[in-house]
Amino acid sequence: MRLLAFLSLLALVPQEAGTASFPRKERKRREKQMPEDGDASEVLPLGNDVLNPDNYGEVIDLSNFEELTDYGDQPPEVKVTSLAPATRTSPTKSTAAPKTPSSNPTMTRPTTAGLILSSQPNHGLPTCLVCVCLGSSVYCDDIDLEDIPPLPRRTAYLYARFNRISHIRAEDFKGLTKLKRIDLSSNLISYIDNNAFCLLHALRDLILPENLLKALPVLPTGIEILDVRLNRLRSSGIQPAAFRALEKLRFLYLSDNLLDSIPGPFPLSLRSLHLQNNLIETMQRDVFCDPEEHKYTRRQLEDIRLDGNPINLSLFPSAYFCLPRLPIGCFT
Repeated sequence: MRLLAFLSLLALVPQEAGTASFPRKERKRREKQMPEDGDASEVLPLGNDVLNPDNYGEVIDLSNFEELTDYGDQPPEVKVTSLAPATRTSPTKSTAAPKTPSSNPTMTRPTTAGLILSSQPNHGLPTCLVCVCLGSSVYCDDIDLEDIPPLPRRTAYLYARFNRISHIRAEDFKGLTKLKRIDLSSNLISYIDNNAFCLLHALRDLILPENLLKALPVLPTGIEILDVRLNRLRSSGIQPAAFRALEKLRFLYLSDNLLDSIPGPFPLSLRSLHLQNNLIETMQRDVFCDPEEHKYTRRQLEDIRLDGNPINLSLFPSAYFCLPRLPIGCFT
Protein backbone atom coordinates (compact mmCIF):
# COMPACT_ATOMS: atom_id res chain seq x y z
CA MET A 1 0.00 0.00 0.00
CA ARG A 2 2.78 2.43 0.85
CA LEU A 3 4.55 1.68 -2.43
CA LEU A 4 1.36 2.35 -4.42
CA ALA A 5 1.02 5.74 -2.79
CA PHE A 6 4.60 6.54 -3.74
CA LEU A 7 4.00 5.45 -7.33
CA SER A 8 1.07 7.87 -7.50
CA LEU A 9 3.39 10.65 -6.35
CA LEU A 10 6.05 9.68 -8.88
CA ALA A 11 3.48 9.78 -11.70
CA LEU A 12 2.94 13.48 -11.04
CA VAL A 13 6.62 14.30 -11.58
CA PRO A 14 7.40 15.17 -15.27
CA GLN A 15 9.68 12.63 -16.91
CA GLU A 16 11.97 15.39 -18.13
CA ALA A 17 12.79 16.33 -14.54
CA GLY A 18 14.30 12.87 -13.88
CA THR A 19 16.32 12.51 -17.08
CA ALA A 20 17.32 15.96 -18.23
CA SER A 21 20.60 15.87 -16.30
CA PHE A 22 21.79 12.54 -17.70
CA PRO A 23 23.76 12.05 -20.95
CA ARG A 24 21.89 10.30 -23.74
CA LYS A 25 23.75 6.97 -23.41
CA GLU A 26 23.37 6.96 -19.65
CA ARG A 27 19.67 7.66 -19.99
CA LYS A 28 19.22 4.69 -22.34
CA ARG A 29 21.13 2.44 -19.99
CA ARG A 30 18.97 3.38 -17.04
CA GLU A 31 15.79 3.00 -19.05
CA LYS A 32 16.74 -0.65 -19.68
CA GLN A 33 16.86 -1.13 -15.91
CA MET A 34 13.29 0.21 -15.41
CA PRO A 35 10.88 -2.58 -14.30
CA GLU A 36 7.99 -3.71 -16.39
CA ASP A 37 4.46 -2.49 -15.58
CA GLY A 38 2.94 -4.25 -12.63
CA ASP A 39 6.31 -5.37 -11.14
CA ALA A 40 6.32 -3.46 -7.86
CA SER A 41 9.32 -5.40 -6.45
CA GLU A 42 11.87 -4.15 -9.04
CA VAL A 43 14.43 -1.51 -8.10
CA LEU A 44 13.45 2.03 -9.22
CA PRO A 45 16.27 4.45 -10.19
CA LEU A 46 15.95 8.03 -9.00
CA GLY A 47 19.05 10.22 -9.39
CA ASN A 48 21.97 8.65 -7.63
CA ASP A 49 19.78 6.99 -5.00
CA VAL A 50 18.41 3.52 -5.35
CA LEU A 51 15.00 2.89 -3.76
CA ASN A 52 13.45 -0.37 -2.85
CA PRO A 53 10.49 -1.34 -0.67
CA ASP A 54 12.78 -1.56 2.37
CA ASN A 55 14.23 1.94 2.43
CA TYR A 56 11.90 4.29 0.47
CA GLY A 57 10.55 5.81 3.71
CA GLU A 58 14.12 6.86 4.72
CA VAL A 59 14.72 8.92 1.56
CA ILE A 60 11.45 10.85 1.29
CA ASP A 61 9.63 12.30 4.25
CA LEU A 62 6.01 11.47 3.64
CA SER A 63 4.73 13.06 6.84
CA ASN A 64 4.18 16.44 5.10
CA PHE A 65 2.77 15.00 1.89
CA GLU A 66 -0.25 16.89 0.67
CA GLU A 67 -2.96 15.28 -1.42
CA LEU A 68 -3.11 17.00 -4.79
CA THR A 69 -6.86 17.33 -5.33
CA ASP A 70 -8.41 19.56 -7.93
CA TYR A 71 -10.70 21.93 -6.03
CA GLY A 72 -11.32 24.33 -8.89
CA ASP A 73 -11.42 27.85 -7.42
CA GLN A 74 -11.84 26.52 -3.89
CA PRO A 75 -8.60 26.10 -1.85
CA PRO A 76 -7.97 22.55 -0.66
CA GLU A 77 -9.33 21.89 2.80
CA VAL A 78 -8.16 18.30 3.34
CA LYS A 79 -4.58 17.45 4.27
CA VAL A 80 -3.33 13.90 4.46
CA THR A 81 -1.38 13.46 7.66
CA SER A 82 -0.99 9.71 7.47
CA LEU A 83 -0.88 7.08 4.74
CA ALA A 84 -1.74 4.24 7.09
CA PRO A 85 -5.02 2.45 6.48
CA ALA A 86 -7.95 3.52 8.67
CA THR A 87 -8.21 0.03 10.17
CA ARG A 88 -4.72 0.30 11.64
CA THR A 89 -5.46 3.51 13.56
CA SER A 90 -4.77 3.25 17.24
CA PRO A 91 -8.07 3.06 19.18
CA THR A 92 -6.72 5.42 21.87
CA LYS A 93 -6.49 8.34 19.42
CA SER A 94 -9.69 10.02 18.20
CA THR A 95 -9.56 10.99 14.55
CA ALA A 96 -12.16 13.21 12.91
CA ALA A 97 -13.48 12.13 9.53
CA PRO A 98 -12.11 14.36 6.76
CA LYS A 99 -14.59 16.68 5.08
CA THR A 100 -15.49 15.73 1.58
CA PRO A 101 -15.15 18.70 -0.76
CA SER A 102 -18.44 19.73 -2.39
CA SER A 103 -18.83 18.93 -6.04
CA ASN A 104 -20.52 22.33 -6.47
CA PRO A 105 -18.75 24.94 -4.31
CA THR A 106 -21.39 27.61 -5.16
CA MET A 107 -24.26 25.75 -3.53
CA THR A 108 -25.17 26.63 0.06
CA ARG A 109 -27.60 25.09 2.47
CA PRO A 110 -30.98 26.88 2.28
CA THR A 111 -32.05 28.78 5.37
CA THR A 112 -35.06 30.88 6.35
CA ALA A 113 -32.91 33.82 7.40
CA GLY A 114 -33.14 35.41 3.99
CA LEU A 115 -36.82 34.66 3.41
CA ILE A 116 -38.64 37.79 2.28
CA LEU A 117 -42.41 37.90 2.57
CA SER A 118 -44.10 39.89 -0.15
CA SER A 119 -46.02 42.91 1.03
CA GLN A 120 -48.09 43.19 -2.14
CA PRO A 121 -51.81 42.98 -1.41
CA ASN A 122 -52.44 40.69 -4.42
CA HIS A 123 -50.21 38.03 -2.82
CA GLY A 124 -52.26 38.20 0.37
CA LEU A 125 -49.29 37.38 2.64
CA PRO A 126 -49.33 40.31 5.15
CA THR A 127 -53.02 39.88 5.97
CA CYS A 128 -53.10 36.10 5.75
CA LEU A 129 -50.33 35.78 8.33
CA VAL A 130 -52.62 37.21 11.02
CA CYS A 131 -56.02 36.46 9.49
CA VAL A 132 -57.52 33.30 8.07
CA CYS A 133 -57.77 33.28 4.28
CA LEU A 134 -59.99 30.63 2.73
CA GLY A 135 -60.37 31.02 -1.00
CA SER A 136 -61.92 34.45 -1.57
CA SER A 137 -62.91 34.90 2.10
CA VAL A 138 -60.76 36.72 4.68
CA TYR A 139 -61.52 36.29 8.41
CA CYS A 140 -59.91 38.85 10.73
CA ASP A 141 -62.22 38.58 13.74
CA ASP A 142 -61.11 39.61 17.23
CA ILE A 143 -57.39 40.26 16.61
CA ASP A 144 -57.24 43.91 17.82
CA LEU A 145 -57.02 45.46 14.36
CA GLU A 146 -57.01 49.25 14.33
CA ASP A 147 -57.19 49.64 10.55
CA ILE A 148 -58.39 47.68 7.56
CA PRO A 149 -55.40 45.46 6.59
CA PRO A 150 -54.13 45.16 2.99
CA LEU A 151 -56.40 42.65 1.31
CA PRO A 152 -55.76 40.23 -1.57
CA ARG A 153 -57.31 41.52 -4.78
CA ARG A 154 -59.41 38.38 -5.08
CA THR A 155 -61.17 39.04 -1.76
CA ALA A 156 -64.94 38.72 -2.07
CA TYR A 157 -65.93 38.35 1.61
CA LEU A 158 -64.30 40.29 4.46
CA TYR A 159 -65.06 39.58 8.12
CA ALA A 160 -63.24 41.87 10.55
CA ARG A 161 -65.59 41.82 13.55
CA PHE A 162 -64.79 42.56 17.20
CA ASN A 163 -61.75 44.74 16.55
CA ARG A 164 -60.72 48.34 17.26
CA ILE A 165 -61.10 49.85 13.79
CA SER A 166 -62.13 53.51 14.10
CA HIS A 167 -61.82 54.97 10.59
CA ILE A 168 -62.60 53.60 7.13
CA ARG A 169 -60.46 55.31 4.50
CA ALA A 170 -61.04 55.59 0.77
CA GLU A 171 -57.86 53.64 -0.05
CA ASP A 172 -58.76 50.72 2.25
CA PHE A 173 -60.82 49.02 -0.48
CA LYS A 174 -59.15 50.46 -3.56
CA GLY A 175 -59.04 48.00 -6.46
CA LEU A 176 -61.12 45.32 -4.70
CA THR A 177 -63.57 44.96 -7.55
CA LYS A 178 -64.69 41.47 -6.45
CA LEU A 179 -65.71 42.45 -2.93
CA LYS A 180 -69.30 41.31 -2.25
CA ARG A 181 -69.64 41.41 1.53
CA ILE A 182 -68.06 43.60 4.22
CA ASP A 183 -68.80 42.75 7.84
CA LEU A 184 -67.27 45.15 10.36
CA SER A 185 -69.60 44.48 13.27
CA SER A 186 -68.59 45.53 16.80
CA ASN A 187 -65.75 47.91 16.08
CA LEU A 188 -65.17 51.57 17.01
CA ILE A 189 -65.91 53.05 13.59
CA SER A 190 -66.92 56.70 13.97
CA TYR A 191 -66.14 57.98 10.49
CA ILE A 192 -66.16 56.60 6.93
CA ASP A 193 -64.72 58.53 4.01
CA ASN A 194 -67.54 59.54 1.70
CA ASN A 195 -66.10 57.63 -1.29
CA ALA A 196 -64.86 54.56 0.61
CA PHE A 197 -67.54 52.26 -0.87
CA CYS A 198 -68.83 54.03 -3.96
CA LEU A 199 -66.50 52.21 -6.40
CA LEU A 200 -67.29 48.74 -5.06
CA HIS A 201 -69.79 47.85 -7.77
CA ALA A 202 -69.91 44.16 -6.75
CA LEU A 203 -70.72 44.97 -3.10
CA ARG A 204 -74.03 43.42 -2.00
CA ASP A 205 -73.89 43.27 1.82
CA LEU A 206 -72.60 46.07 4.05
CA ILE A 207 -72.76 45.03 7.70
CA LEU A 208 -71.80 47.77 10.22
CA PRO A 209 -73.79 47.24 13.45
CA GLU A 210 -72.45 48.13 16.92
CA ASN A 211 -70.18 50.97 15.92
CA LEU A 212 -70.09 54.73 16.55
CA LEU A 213 -71.30 56.04 13.19
CA LYS A 214 -73.01 59.44 13.05
CA ALA A 215 -73.35 59.61 9.26
CA LEU A 216 -73.47 57.34 6.21
CA PRO A 217 -71.17 57.68 3.19
CA VAL A 218 -72.21 57.40 -0.44
CA LEU A 219 -73.38 53.83 -1.05
CA PRO A 220 -72.90 51.69 -4.16
CA THR A 221 -76.10 51.23 -6.16
CA GLY A 222 -75.85 47.42 -6.14
CA ILE A 223 -76.26 47.07 -2.36
CA GLU A 224 -78.94 44.61 -1.20
CA ILE A 225 -78.43 44.48 2.58
CA LEU A 226 -77.47 47.48 4.71
CA ASP A 227 -77.16 46.89 8.44
CA VAL A 228 -76.23 49.89 10.60
CA ARG A 229 -78.02 48.97 13.82
CA LEU A 230 -76.74 50.13 17.19
CA ASN A 231 -74.86 53.19 15.99
CA ARG A 232 -75.30 56.93 16.60
CA LEU A 233 -76.88 57.84 13.30
CA ARG A 234 -78.87 61.06 13.11
CA SER A 235 -81.29 62.07 10.39
CA SER A 236 -78.90 64.85 9.39
CA GLY A 237 -76.21 62.22 8.78
CA ILE A 238 -78.20 60.57 5.96
CA GLN A 239 -78.27 62.43 2.66
CA PRO A 240 -81.72 63.25 1.23
CA ALA A 241 -83.01 60.46 -1.04
CA ALA A 242 -79.91 58.43 -0.15
CA PHE A 243 -81.79 55.13 -0.48
CA ARG A 244 -83.90 55.88 -3.56
CA ALA A 245 -81.05 55.16 -5.98
CA LEU A 246 -80.38 51.75 -4.41
CA GLU A 247 -82.60 49.83 -6.81
CA LYS A 248 -81.61 46.41 -5.41
CA LEU A 249 -81.92 47.25 -1.72
CA ARG A 250 -84.05 44.61 0.06
CA PHE A 251 -83.14 44.78 3.76
CA LEU A 252 -82.49 48.05 5.60
CA TYR A 253 -81.74 47.88 9.32
CA LEU A 254 -81.56 51.28 11.08
CA SER A 255 -82.76 50.35 14.56
CA ASP A 256 -81.23 51.61 17.81
CA ASN A 257 -79.93 54.90 16.49
CA LEU A 258 -80.78 58.59 17.01
CA LEU A 259 -83.04 59.17 13.99
CA ASP A 260 -85.87 61.68 14.48
CA SER A 261 -87.57 61.04 11.13
CA ILE A 262 -88.02 58.26 8.59
CA PRO A 263 -85.25 58.64 5.96
CA GLY A 264 -87.39 57.97 2.85
CA PRO A 265 -88.25 57.64 0.08
CA PHE A 266 -87.32 54.02 -0.42
CA PRO A 267 -86.85 51.93 -3.58
CA LEU A 268 -89.58 49.57 -4.71
CA SER A 269 -87.26 46.60 -4.12
CA LEU A 270 -87.32 47.11 -0.33
CA ARG A 271 -88.81 44.19 1.64
CA SER A 272 -87.84 44.84 5.25
CA LEU A 273 -87.33 48.14 7.11
CA HIS A 274 -86.32 48.19 10.78
CA LEU A 275 -86.50 51.57 12.53
CA GLN A 276 -87.31 50.54 16.10
CA ASN A 277 -85.79 52.26 19.14
CA ASN A 278 -85.13 55.63 17.54
CA LEU A 279 -86.49 59.14 18.22
CA ILE A 280 -89.07 59.27 15.41
CA GLU A 281 -92.13 61.41 16.26
CA THR A 282 -93.66 62.17 12.87
CA MET A 283 -94.08 60.73 9.37
CA GLN A 284 -94.46 62.14 5.87
CA ARG A 285 -97.50 61.14 3.82
CA ASP A 286 -95.42 59.92 0.88
CA VAL A 287 -92.73 58.10 2.85
CA PHE A 288 -94.12 54.70 1.79
CA CYS A 289 -96.94 55.33 -0.68
CA ASP A 290 -97.77 57.66 -3.54
CA PRO A 291 -100.56 59.90 -2.25
CA GLU A 292 -101.84 60.42 -5.79
CA GLU A 293 -102.05 56.72 -6.67
CA HIS A 294 -104.51 55.07 -4.33
CA LYS A 295 -104.93 51.92 -6.40
CA TYR A 296 -101.27 50.90 -6.21
CA THR A 297 -100.29 48.28 -3.62
CA ARG A 298 -96.65 47.99 -2.57
CA ARG A 299 -96.66 44.28 -1.90
CA GLN A 300 -92.91 43.67 -1.39
CA LEU A 301 -92.57 45.90 1.67
CA GLU A 302 -94.12 43.55 4.23
CA ASP A 303 -91.94 44.17 7.29
CA ILE A 304 -91.84 47.66 8.85
CA ARG A 305 -90.91 48.06 12.50
CA LEU A 306 -91.42 51.34 14.28
CA ASP A 307 -91.85 50.08 17.83
CA GLY A 308 -89.85 51.82 20.50
CA ASN A 309 -90.36 55.28 18.92
CA PRO A 310 -92.39 58.17 20.39
CA ILE A 311 -94.79 58.15 17.42
CA ASN A 312 -98.50 57.42 17.36
CA LEU A 313 -99.01 55.52 14.07
CA SER A 314 -102.78 56.02 14.18
CA LEU A 315 -102.26 59.71 13.34
CA PHE A 316 -100.79 58.95 9.90
CA PRO A 317 -103.14 56.49 8.12
CA SER A 318 -102.51 57.94 4.67
CA ALA A 319 -98.78 57.14 4.92
CA TYR A 320 -99.17 53.39 4.65
CA PHE A 321 -102.45 52.67 2.91
CA CYS A 322 -100.54 51.02 0.02
CA LEU A 323 -98.78 48.51 2.26
CA PRO A 324 -99.93 44.89 2.49
CA ARG A 325 -99.40 45.04 6.29
CA LEU A 326 -99.45 47.73 8.92
CA PRO A 327 -96.18 48.77 10.50
CA ILE A 328 -95.36 47.40 13.93
CA GLY A 329 -95.64 50.09 16.55
CA CYS A 330 -97.95 52.11 18.76
CA PHE A 331 -101.42 52.95 17.36
CA THR A 332 -102.93 54.51 20.48
